[in-house]
Amino acid sequence: MSKELSKTYDPKDIEDRLYANWEKMGYFHAEVDRSKKPFTIVMPPPNITGQLHMGHALDNTMQDIIIRYKRMQGYSALWLPGTDHASIATEVKVVEQIAKEGLTKEDLGREKFLDRVWDWKKEYGGRIVKQLRKMGSSADWQRERFTMDEGCNKAVKEVFVNLYNKGMIYRGERIINWCPCCLTSLSDAEVEYEDQAGHFWHLRYPLSDGSGYIQMATTRPETMLGDTAVAVNPKDERYKDYVGKTVILPIVHREIPIIADDYVDMEFGTGVVKITPAHDPNDFEVGQRHNLAIINVLTDDAKITDDYPEFAGMDRYEAREAIVKALDAEGALVKIEDHDHNVGTCYRCHTTIEPRVSKQWFVKMDELAKPAIDAVKNNETRFVPEHFEKTYFHWLENIKDWCISRQLWWGHRIPAFYCDECGELVVTKEDHCNCPKCGKPMRQDPDTLDTWFSSALWPFSTLGWPDKTEDLDYFYPTNVLVTGYDIILFWVMRMMFSGIEHTGKAPFDTVLIHGLVRDSQGRKMSKSLGNGIDPLEIIDQYGADALRLTLITGNAPGNDMRFYMERVEASRNFANKVWNASRFIMMNLEGMEIKEPSIDELHTADKWILSRVNTLAKDMTENMDKYELGIAVQKVYDFIWDEFCDWYIEIAKVRTYKKDEDPASANAALWTLRTALTNGLKMLHPFMPFITEEIFTTLCPEEETIMLSAWPEYKEEWNFTDAEAALTRCQDLVRAVRNTRTSMEVPPSRKAKLILVSEDAAVREVFEANKEVYVNLAFTNGIEIQSDKTGISENAVSCVIPDAVCYLPLEDLVDFEKERERLTKEKEKLTKELARSRGMLSNEKFLSNAKPEKVAEEKEKLAKYEQMMASVEERLSQM
Repeated sequence: MSKELSKTYDPKDIEDRLYANWEKMGYFHAEVDRSKKPFTIVMPPPNITGQLHMGHALDNTMQDIIIRYKRMQGYSALWLPGTDHASIATEVKVVEQIAKEGLTKEDLGREKFLDRVWDWKKEYGGRIVKQLRKMGSSADWQRERFTMDEGCNKAVKEVFVNLYNKGMIYRGERIINWCPCCLTSLSDAEVEYEDQAGHFWHLRYPLSDGSGYIQMATTRPETMLGDTAVAVNPKDERYKDYVGKTVILPIVHREIPIIADDYVDMEFGTGVVKITPAHDPNDFEVGQRHNLAIINVLTDDAKITDDYPEFAGMDRYEAREAIVKALDAEGALVKIEDHDHNVGTCYRCHTTIEPRVSKQWFVKMDELAKPAIDAVKNNETRFVPEHFEKTYFHWLENIKDWCISRQLWWGHRIPAFYCDECGELVVTKEDHCNCPKCGKPMRQDPDTLDTWFSSALWPFSTLGWPDKTEDLDYFYPTNVLVTGYDIILFWVMRMMFSGIEHTGKAPFDTVLIHGLVRDSQGRKMSKSLGNGIDPLEIIDQYGADALRLTLITGNAPGNDMRFYMERVEASRNFANKVWNASRFIMMNLEGMEIKEPSIDELHTADKWILSRVNTLAKDMTENMDKYELGIAVQKVYDFIWDEFCDWYIEIAKVRTYKKDEDPASANAALWTLRTALTNGLKMLHPFMPFITEEIFTTLCPEEETIMLSAWPEYKEEWNFTDAEAALTRCQDLVRAVRNTRTSMEVPPSRKAKLILVSEDAAVREVFEANKEVYVNLAFTNGIEIQSDKTGISENAVSCVIPDAVCYLPLEDLVDFEKERERLTKEKEKLTKELARSRGMLSNEKFLSNAKPEKVAEEKEKLAKYEQMMASVEERLSQM
């Protein structure tokens, strides 16, 4: 060895050093190489506001495992990283920052505010990227992108202008989701729904002709200020004569019509609904059909407008109470009824959203959605697990036009210009524009685009689109998108329809969905619960490899997982096991010139472990290709811990000690140890990159790095089925003997003769030929193999294994005098306990005064003591 491993495994000693070297050597960088197949993953860009959490850790560990695997398979494997500008989240952060200086963004003005955001981005925007490096992420950082960089901005303008020219982007007044806290519109996908306790306020509006009232209920009485009609179903006989009449709107005293519309459910409530087109999406549609006025009663921050002096400036919930009181005073309130209902909230700040009529920019979705649906139905793109297709189809099949404008300053500004002189509108990729009609300078739209508009272009904008670059031609479409099920509707479907529309190809062939990382109780990690676990703290304590192994072990696509600290410790213990086993092998290799043995020079155990690592390569490749990462890592874990460390090393170590006595045998053992370990390390590498790199480059100093070494492939010449069958028999024997000795409390230091009996000559031959396999593991001091029980003492302990019985002379296992003495003392102790327990249970005073559970407990003790006494007496009688 040109170097040696330190005595103990300490990830702090190796991880930062190895990662710096990987980057320095450019191992993560992928080039266009027509002699290789490309394999591409685009990293879901974390927000520049982000701090690494367990969701990021899982998501990026999965991507890194796949890209490392493909790199070892010889692909030109590109993992393209980057970050997202996160318009709402970032703007909120900077607004909070300048508020500490007593400033608002309006005080600074747009340009100076954006300068502050860019400063914030420089200071904090790279934080999560540094943290991803701590995880061992082997992304091509030389290609790192940002959703607001020049190339992405060029792509955004190209898409906007193209869709506008096709008539697929338009500006119009529509009912949209409005966040009164973030002060911006939201798309349907950005609204989260939650159950909230509320009420039904039953109201009655008087008919204007004085002939009576018409009654309905509402969950939002404050919006009644903007009612412009009352509606009934045209088929409802109860209200047939009311249609065409008018009512007087309470408080406001505006006359509004009673209309008939199929939207009204006759079976619900009174069969009458108030229509407020400015504040309800369904009412808006009714209003459009009946040419109703649209009256907005709320300001941007959800306060009552100045049009209603009695309530002007009141917050919507304060106004609700005041309006209900006014309705009651006027005799318009009939009753209040408790009612739980589903309420939309802002995905970012969780404020209850307001449906609001507003002039915004929209993308027509009908034409875009259909090809994206077909791509999955035609298997051009598949979901893993497949059932997540249902979520994808549900959203696309029911999608409404996408509101893409946001009332924010941070983001891609909408490339539309207005002429204040003549009203002309121009959509252009240029940064400035003069009016084509009157020649005056035009004013750019102040709004920015939805963050997801630029993120939707990520798989191809990052590769140079709209230019026809070599990268785009070679690496696009990408191969697998790894993401959580919570952003299928936000991001996955938008990338799908955008990729197909602008490149003619679906952006990836596979969408690999993972679940959430929950705490040990199955709860979602959150600040409010205080149950979040910082991945960086885990890395600092246990190392990145231990964290990565914990996140992937037992992880199945699409399923949530629970995070236990005990599992992290188990992962660290596994790393120690690998380290110590590697050190043992290297110590024995020191100063040795190892040559590849011939097949004839290999012992049965050598062939067995080569056959097992060969099968492992075949099975793991199949699992990795199916993205069954949790199954794959369990297989390499079991192989290294159980088959390699606990069996093969223990079997082979005796031969390594006898280098001088039998150099050919020692050479075969050492070559096999090194070969099996090397292949095991390669298959473990994608999951635990740091420890495998350190061991591999020490074990194989002629190799530059493990990550560019070839992934092990199945070899037919290593398929040793006879050796596997023979070792299975030996393992059965060792387990049976060990279990018997354990049950009899025989210490490992006490050796026993082993007599194997089998009528099958082939079985006897296997045991005869492979004594070296089990002689030490079964703690024997002599082995006899025979066809019958001749000469075996009647008091020999037997254990049955397939096709054979093994016998252990009792006198070899037990020191009769010491055992008799021990059992006698045990009997005396049990006699006293039995007397005490029987005395208590025959005492009427105890039985009547003690709690029932105390009596039951004593009865259980008595039964246990009686059982133990019977066992002791039986052992004594046998002796």
